[in-house]
Amino acid sequence: MDFDITRKQVKNIFYWVAFIGVALYFAYSKGWVLTDFESISPRQAYDLLKNDTNVTLLDVRTPEEFSQEHIEGATLIPLQSLNENLSQLQGLKEKRIIVYCHSGARSVAASRILVKNGFVPLNIRGGITAWKSENLSIVK
Repeated sequence: MDFDITRKQVKNIFYWVAFIGVALYFAYSKGWVLTDFESISPRQAYDLLKNDTNVTLLDVRTPEEFSQEHIEGATLIPLQSLNENLSQLQGLKEKRIIVYCHSGARSVAASRILVKNGFVPLNIRGGITAWKSENLSIVK
């Protein structure tokens, strides 16, 4: 058996490995794989906020984004400072925390932090962008 591998074959293998790596990273950052929290639609989040007293709402965007628009009743703790400000969420470990950002990537990262610290996050798929696309109200 002869296993002569050409430079072109090595290059192709490298490209496929890189492509698969990038695809897995993208899926991980979007919360599509390796998650231990639930992602919900904006409509599901809206219904929970209206009908369930055992949920709270967390915005993990920047203060500037929050001041431009946010979902009513949201508490702002930017993702960059979430680890240092988890004490603001003490007393909420028995509640589910609905988490959102602009488009869903930062809230996935925040949800991972929350799970690691004993909270039960529910990530809004698509963030406030998806929320607005379903014509749900925001505060400006």
